[in-house]
Amino acid sequence: MSQPDVLVQRDGAIATVVFNRPNVRNAISLSMWEDLARVTTDLAKDDAVRAIVYRGAGTQAFGSGADISEFTENRKDTATAVRYNAQTEAAYTAIRACPKPTVAMIFGYCMGGAMAVAMACDLRFAAQGSRFGIPAARLSIIYGAAAVGQLIDLVGPAYAKDILFSARTVEDGEALHMGFIQRLLPATELEAYTYEYLRTVADNAPLSVQGAKVTVDGYLAGPGDEHEERLRALALKTFESDDYKEGTRAFLEKRPPRFQGR
Repeated sequence: MSQPDVLVQRDGAIATVVFNRPNVRNAISLSMWEDLARVTTDLAKDDAVRAIVYRGAGTQAFGSGADISEFTENRKDTATAVRYNAQTEAAYTAIRACPKPTVAMIFGYCMGGAMAVAMACDLRFAAQGSRFGIPAARLSIIYGAAAVGQLIDLVGPAYAKDILFSARTVEDGEALHMGFIQRLLPATELEAYTYEYLRTVADNAPLSVQGAKVTVDGYLAGPGDEHEERLRALALKTFESDDYKEGTRAFLEKRPPRFQGR
Protein backbone atom coordinates (compact mmCIF):
# COMPACT_ATOMS: atom_id res chain seq x y z
CA MET A 1 0.00 0.00 0.00
CA SER A 2 1.41 3.40 -0.96
CA GLN A 3 1.94 6.00 1.74
CA PRO A 4 0.23 9.41 1.68
CA ASP A 5 2.12 12.43 0.35
CA VAL A 6 1.83 14.12 3.77
CA LEU A 7 2.74 11.83 6.66
CA VAL A 8 2.27 12.47 10.37
CA GLN A 9 4.61 10.64 12.73
CA ARG A 10 4.52 10.79 16.53
CA ASP A 11 7.18 10.22 19.14
CA GLY A 12 5.93 11.07 22.59
CA ALA A 13 5.00 14.75 22.74
CA ILE A 14 6.63 15.57 19.38
CA ALA A 15 4.83 15.20 16.06
CA THR A 16 6.57 15.24 12.68
CA VAL A 17 4.87 16.28 9.45
CA VAL A 18 6.67 14.82 6.42
CA PHE A 19 6.41 15.92 2.78
CA ASN A 20 6.60 12.48 1.24
CA ARG A 21 7.47 12.83 -2.45
CA PRO A 22 11.23 12.27 -2.50
CA ASN A 23 11.18 11.27 -6.19
CA VAL A 24 10.35 14.92 -7.08
CA ARG A 25 12.34 16.54 -4.27
CA ASN A 26 9.18 16.72 -2.17
CA ALA A 27 7.42 19.17 -4.47
CA ILE A 28 4.14 20.20 -2.86
CA SER A 29 0.99 19.37 -4.83
CA LEU A 30 -2.38 21.07 -4.43
CA SER A 31 -3.73 18.12 -2.46
CA MET A 32 -0.69 18.34 -0.18
CA TRP A 33 -1.41 22.01 0.57
CA GLU A 34 -4.90 20.95 1.62
CA ASP A 35 -3.53 18.10 3.75
CA LEU A 36 -0.92 20.37 5.34
CA ALA A 37 -3.55 22.81 6.58
CA ARG A 38 -5.71 19.98 7.90
CA VAL A 39 -3.05 18.01 9.76
CA THR A 40 -1.54 21.15 11.27
CA THR A 41 -4.94 22.25 12.58
CA ASP A 42 -5.53 18.79 14.03
CA LEU A 43 -2.14 18.71 15.75
CA ALA A 44 -2.70 22.20 17.14
CA LYS A 45 -5.79 20.90 18.94
CA ASP A 46 -4.12 17.74 20.26
CA ASP A 47 -3.14 18.24 23.92
CA ALA A 48 -0.71 15.32 23.72
CA VAL A 49 1.41 17.22 21.17
CA ARG A 50 3.77 19.84 22.53
CA ALA A 51 5.94 20.55 19.47
CA ILE A 52 5.83 19.93 15.71
CA VAL A 53 8.62 19.28 13.20
CA TYR A 54 8.16 19.82 9.46
CA ARG A 55 10.54 18.05 7.11
CA GLY A 56 10.90 16.47 3.69
CA ALA A 57 11.30 12.72 3.19
CA GLY A 58 14.93 11.74 2.79
CA THR A 59 17.85 14.16 2.86
CA GLN A 60 17.84 15.59 -0.68
CA ALA A 61 15.20 18.25 -0.11
CA PHE A 62 12.97 19.83 2.49
CA GLY A 63 10.87 20.74 -0.51
CA SER A 64 11.51 22.03 -4.02
CA GLY A 65 8.45 24.27 -3.79
CA ALA A 66 4.99 24.04 -5.27
CA ASP A 67 4.54 21.36 -7.93
CA ILE A 68 4.81 23.53 -11.05
CA SER A 69 3.70 20.66 -13.28
CA GLU A 70 0.18 21.29 -11.91
CA PHE A 71 0.13 24.98 -12.85
CA THR A 72 -1.19 24.38 -16.38
CA GLU A 73 -4.46 23.26 -14.79
CA ASN A 74 -4.59 24.39 -11.16
CA ARG A 75 -3.04 27.84 -11.69
CA LYS A 76 -3.76 28.50 -15.36
CA ASP A 77 -5.77 31.74 -15.02
CA THR A 78 -7.09 34.22 -12.47
CA ALA A 79 -9.91 32.02 -11.18
CA THR A 80 -7.79 28.93 -10.65
CA ALA A 81 -4.93 31.01 -9.24
CA VAL A 82 -7.24 32.54 -6.65
CA ARG A 83 -8.43 29.08 -5.55
CA TYR A 84 -4.86 27.73 -5.52
CA ASN A 85 -3.53 30.70 -3.53
CA ALA A 86 -6.33 30.27 -0.99
CA GLN A 87 -5.12 26.71 -0.33
CA THR A 88 -1.48 27.67 0.06
CA GLU A 89 -2.37 30.57 2.34
CA ALA A 90 -4.55 28.28 4.46
CA ALA A 91 -1.54 26.00 4.97
CA TYR A 92 0.80 28.88 5.88
CA THR A 93 -1.81 30.40 8.20
CA ALA A 94 -2.38 27.09 10.00
CA ILE A 95 1.35 26.83 10.75
CA ARG A 96 1.69 30.48 11.78
CA ALA A 97 -1.36 30.24 14.05
CA CYS A 98 -0.36 26.94 15.65
CA PRO A 99 0.07 27.50 19.41
CA LYS A 100 2.72 24.76 19.63
CA PRO A 101 6.41 25.45 18.85
CA THR A 102 7.17 24.53 15.23
CA VAL A 103 10.55 23.76 13.67
CA ALA A 104 11.44 23.29 10.01
CA MET A 105 14.16 20.63 9.84
CA ILE A 106 15.84 21.28 6.50
CA PHE A 107 17.97 18.94 4.44
CA GLY A 108 18.96 19.96 0.91
CA TYR A 109 16.76 22.19 -1.21
CA CYS A 110 14.23 24.53 0.40
CA MET A 111 12.69 26.53 -2.42
CA GLY A 112 9.62 28.61 -3.24
CA GLY A 113 6.51 27.46 -1.42
CA ALA A 114 8.56 25.13 0.76
CA MET A 115 10.62 28.13 1.87
CA ALA A 116 7.36 29.84 2.82
CA VAL A 117 6.43 26.78 4.90
CA ALA A 118 9.80 27.04 6.65
CA MET A 119 9.25 30.76 7.26
CA ALA A 120 5.84 30.03 8.79
CA CYS A 121 7.57 27.87 11.41
CA ASP A 122 8.97 29.38 14.59
CA LEU A 123 12.51 28.10 13.97
CA ARG A 124 14.55 26.71 11.09
CA PHE A 125 17.35 24.18 11.69
CA ALA A 126 19.33 23.18 8.60
CA ALA A 127 21.93 20.66 7.50
CA GLN A 128 25.15 21.79 5.91
CA GLY A 129 24.72 21.89 2.15
CA SER A 130 21.15 23.17 2.33
CA ARG A 131 20.07 25.71 -0.28
CA PHE A 132 17.32 28.29 -0.22
CA GLY A 133 15.53 30.44 -2.75
CA ILE A 134 12.31 32.03 -3.97
CA PRO A 135 12.20 31.76 -7.78
CA ALA A 136 8.94 33.72 -8.15
CA ALA A 137 10.59 36.27 -10.46
CA ARG A 138 11.40 33.46 -12.91
CA LEU A 139 7.73 32.43 -13.03
CA SER A 140 6.14 35.91 -13.18
CA ILE A 141 4.59 35.39 -9.75
CA ILE A 142 4.31 38.01 -7.01
CA TYR A 143 4.96 36.38 -3.66
CA GLY A 144 2.24 36.71 -1.01
CA ALA A 145 2.35 39.69 1.32
CA ALA A 146 2.25 37.64 4.53
CA ALA A 147 5.16 35.43 3.44
CA VAL A 148 7.18 38.46 2.30
CA GLY A 149 6.47 40.08 5.65
CA GLN A 150 7.88 37.04 7.42
CA LEU A 151 10.94 37.11 5.18
CA ILE A 152 11.49 40.77 6.09
CA ASP A 153 11.12 39.97 9.81
CA LEU A 154 13.78 37.27 9.46
CA VAL A 155 16.40 38.83 7.20
CA GLY A 156 15.52 42.53 6.91
CA PRO A 157 14.20 44.51 3.94
CA ALA A 158 17.42 44.69 1.92
CA TYR A 159 18.09 40.93 1.98
CA ALA A 160 14.41 40.28 1.29
CA LYS A 161 14.57 42.46 -1.82
CA ASP A 162 17.82 40.79 -2.87
CA ILE A 163 16.29 37.30 -2.60
CA LEU A 164 13.08 38.29 -4.41
CA PHE A 165 14.66 40.52 -7.11
CA SER A 166 17.38 38.05 -8.09
CA ALA A 167 15.55 34.73 -7.54
CA ARG A 168 19.02 33.41 -6.69
CA THR A 169 19.91 30.39 -4.60
CA VAL A 170 21.22 31.24 -1.13
CA GLU A 171 23.85 28.89 0.26
CA ASP A 172 23.74 27.54 3.82
CA GLY A 173 26.37 29.84 5.36
CA GLU A 174 24.77 32.97 3.97
CA ALA A 175 21.34 31.82 5.15
CA LEU A 176 22.74 31.51 8.69
CA HIS A 177 24.52 34.87 8.45
CA MET A 178 21.39 36.73 7.33
CA GLY A 179 19.28 35.11 10.07
CA PHE A 180 17.03 32.96 7.93
CA ILE A 181 18.11 29.78 9.75
CA GLN A 182 18.91 29.54 13.46
CA ARG A 183 21.10 26.42 13.44
CA LEU A 184 23.45 24.96 10.81
CA LEU A 185 24.69 21.46 11.59
CA PRO A 186 26.37 18.54 9.85
CA ALA A 187 23.73 16.45 8.09
CA THR A 188 24.52 13.48 10.32
CA GLU A 189 23.73 15.51 13.45
CA LEU A 190 20.69 17.56 12.43
CA GLU A 191 17.94 15.07 13.21
CA ALA A 192 19.25 14.13 16.65
CA TYR A 193 19.85 17.76 17.56
CA THR A 194 16.38 18.88 16.46
CA TYR A 195 14.54 16.25 18.47
CA GLU A 196 16.73 16.69 21.53
CA TYR A 197 16.07 20.44 21.41
CA LEU A 198 12.31 19.88 21.17
CA ARG A 199 12.33 17.32 23.97
CA THR A 200 13.79 20.08 26.15
CA VAL A 201 11.07 22.46 24.98
CA ALA A 202 8.37 19.82 25.56
CA ASP A 203 9.56 19.37 29.15
CA ASN A 204 8.93 23.06 29.86
CA ALA A 205 5.55 24.40 30.99
CA PRO A 206 3.27 24.39 27.89
CA LEU A 207 1.38 27.50 29.02
CA SER A 208 4.66 29.41 29.39
CA VAL A 209 5.86 28.32 25.95
CA GLN A 210 2.55 29.25 24.39
CA GLY A 211 2.63 32.61 26.17
CA ALA A 212 6.13 33.30 24.85
CA LYS A 213 4.94 32.60 21.30
CA VAL A 214 1.92 34.89 21.67
CA THR A 215 4.13 37.63 23.12
CA VAL A 216 6.68 37.54 20.31
CA ASP A 217 4.07 37.25 17.57
CA GLY A 218 2.08 40.08 19.10
CA TYR A 219 5.14 42.32 19.17
CA LEU A 220 5.84 41.63 15.50
CA ALA A 221 2.22 42.31 14.59
CA GLY A 222 2.35 45.69 16.31
CA PRO A 223 0.09 47.19 18.97
CA GLY A 224 -3.36 45.64 19.08
CA ASP A 225 -6.05 44.87 21.62
CA GLU A 226 -6.54 41.29 20.41
CA HIS A 227 -2.95 40.16 21.07
CA GLU A 228 -2.78 42.05 24.37
CA GLU A 229 -6.04 40.53 25.61
CA ARG A 230 -4.98 37.04 24.56
CA LEU A 231 -1.65 37.39 26.38
CA ARG A 232 -3.34 38.83 29.46
CA ALA A 233 -5.75 35.88 29.58
CA LEU A 234 -2.90 33.38 29.21
CA ALA A 235 -0.86 35.08 31.92
CA LEU A 236 -3.76 34.96 34.37
CA LYS A 237 -4.51 31.36 33.41
CA THR A 238 -0.99 30.27 34.39
CA PHE A 239 -1.46 31.43 37.98
CA GLU A 240 -4.54 29.22 38.32
CA SER A 241 -2.89 26.24 36.65
CA ASP A 242 -1.68 22.99 38.18
CA ASP A 243 1.59 23.53 36.30
CA TYR A 244 2.24 26.79 38.19
CA LYS A 245 1.83 24.98 41.50
CA GLU A 246 3.99 22.10 40.24
CA GLY A 247 6.74 24.46 39.09
CA THR A 248 6.86 26.15 42.46
CA ARG A 249 6.88 22.85 44.37
CA ALA A 250 9.57 21.37 42.14
CA PHE A 251 11.79 24.43 42.59
CA LEU A 252 11.46 24.32 46.37
CA GLU A 253 11.99 20.54 46.43
CA LYS A 254 15.00 20.84 44.10
CA ARG A 255 13.67 18.38 41.52
CA PRO A 256 12.70 18.56 37.82
CA PRO A 257 9.09 19.70 37.33
CA ARG A 258 6.54 17.42 35.71
CA PHE A 259 4.25 19.65 33.70
CA GLN A 260 0.88 18.44 32.42
CA GLY A 261 -0.22 21.44 30.36
CA ARG A 262 -3.07 22.35 32.66
